[in-house]
Amino acid sequence: MALTIRLGVDELAATRFAISPLSETVSCLQQLADLDRQAANLPWLRWALDSLAAEPLDLSHTWPLLVSDRPNWPEFLVPAPSGAGTSIDEDLAALRRTTARQVRVSLRRVFGANPPEPVAALAARPAAGLRAIAVELRAAHDRLVAPHWSRIRAVLDADVVHRAKQFAAGGAERLFADLHPDLRWRDGRLMLGGERWQAEGVVDRGPGGLVLMPVAIGSSYVLIKKRTSTQTTVRYPARGVGTLWTAGTRAPAGSTVRLLGRARAELLEALRSPATTTDLARALGVTPSAVSQHLGVLRENGLVTRERCGRNVLYLMTPLGASLCGHRP
Repeated sequence: MALTIRLGVDELAATRFAISPLSETVSCLQQLADLDRQAANLPWLRWALDSLAAEPLDLSHTWPLLVSDRPNWPEFLVPAPSGAGTSIDEDLAALRRTTARQVRVSLRRVFGANPPEPVAALAARPAAGLRAIAVELRAAHDRLVAPHWSRIRAVLDADVVHRAKQFAAGGAERLFADLHPDLRWRDGRLMLGGERWQAEGVVDRGPGGLVLMPVAIGSSYVLIKKRTSTQTTVRYPARGVGTLWTAGTRAPAGSTVRLLGRARAELLEALRSPATTTDLARALGVTPSAVSQHLGVLRENGLVTRERCGRNVLYLMTPLGASLCGHRP
């Protein structure tokens, strides 16, 4: 059994990657609701629950759409980003541009003819409801995602760099085979199988190619919209999420300290999760110039590598560096 997306040559050529702060925000709310909770996110979850216990968020318009007894939720809450790396303001502007008809069609598809009261209120006044939802999602982003966004963004950027290399090396077949175990590519079709799909289905694909979106604080499953008012998104768990919340939290091994010195050993330990020079300087409490100097030595010895992603330069631990630290790459 599988959910299938049919892609012609033109659609495959138009397929792209994108990173979305709104996607992360919606995903983190679903993690809070224990929907497909991923164990790797437990450190963030404990922090978020403590924060919300001290000062709750008002999500009275958004929560009923995301957390219900229905298997799906309205697709307009995460519109396809217009670019490779949108801001939360751009994402929310796209959400607010959803037409009244699109809102009502999506709500009826998810909740049927007799929706709960908050959903019925949104269907009655879509424009006002979307504005209220945007305000709530912005507050949720600022409280739950923004404090960690620099580290999250580094993981997402590193994932995109890796996928681009896979595509360059082996085309669509290699890209999708590496994206997630439940995905496979064959004969112009992308198929999502696994335990989540118990029946055959076909995606009513939106215009153009797919938008592939890595997610850090989210489900371990692939999420594909069966119908959408924008481009069809394929949201999948990013590589390296398992180290996102633990990088730099433990002392480096004594043998590593003796070989590299404490400053470089701590820097290498922090790079269990990708980071920029600025991130590393902030995390370790040293100057960016000192970090750059140590990174240069680590690079010369094959322990770290760097990749440019847009305006940022990401540093990553190499397999040799991981072996030295006693970690699997």
